[in-house]
Amino acid sequence: MAGMTEPSAGAPPVLPPTDDLDEVERRLASTSLLEAMTTQRAVRRVLPDPVDERIVRRLVEVALEAPTGSNGQNWEFVVVTEQATKEALGRQYARAWKVYGGLGRRMRTDEQTRRILRSVEWQVEHFTEIPVLVVCCLRGGANLPFLPVPSIAASSHYGSVYPSVQNLLLAARAVGLGGSLITLPLWSATVARRLLGLPFTVEPCCVVPLGWAKGRYGPKARKPVDEVLHRGRYGETLT
Repeated sequence: MAGMTEPSAGAPPVLPPTDDLDEVERRLASTSLLEAMTTQRAVRRVLPDPVDERIVRRLVEVALEAPTGSNGQNWEFVVVTEQATKEALGRQYARAWKVYGGLGRRMRTDEQTRRILRSVEWQVEHFTEIPVLVVCCLRGGANLPFLPVPSIAASSHYGSVYPSVQNLLLAARAVGLGGSLITLPLWSATVARRLLGLPFTVEPCCVVPLGWAKGRYGPKARKPVDEVLHRGRYGETLT
C-alpha cells in the first residue's frame, strides 16, 4: 500500500497445539520480545481444538506482570469456556457487528480493510467455536459520584487494564495461540455483567478470544515512523 512499510517476506511458522506445560514455558522463553512485538497481529481465525486451562492461567500470570495506575492491581479476568455464555456473548457481537461492519464497508473500500472485515466476519460467525474467551475487567469506576473529574480520568482508568491485555496477547503470540482484542461482544455492559456475574463495581472492558492459531502471525504493513512522529508540537518533524 502507498505510504506504508511493506512486510518482509517470511513469517514465523504456525506452532502446533500442545498441552505440555514444559513446551509452553520453552516457547515463552525462546521468543524474544522484539520478535513477539514485530510479528504480533490480530489472529482471529483459530482452531476449535481445546486449550488447556493451565495454559490460560499461565498467560494471565504473565498479564499480571504489567504495570497499573498507582500499583492498584485492579484488574479481573473472567475465563469463559461454557457454550451457553459464548452463545450469548456471540449474539451481542453479531448485533453490534451489523452496525459497525456496515459502516466499515461504506467508509473504507481498500483491500486491506476488506481483508480485515472478512477476518472479523469469520470471527463473528465462528465465535461459539472459539475455545476460550478471556474477558478483561477493571474494579472501580473512572468517575466518582458527584465529583467532577477531567476527561483524561477515563484514559487514566483504562490505562490500568490495557498494558495487561498487551502482555496477554504477546504471551499468546509466543506460545502459538491466536488472539485479538475486541469490544463489540460487550455492546451492553448490563448484559455482560449479568452473563458473567459481575458486580456493579467491576467493569468489563474487552474480550480476548484465544485458540490455536489457524491464521499466521507475521510482519505487518505499517506507516513509516516519520509520518506519525512529531517534535515538540504536532506537525513539527523529528529529524
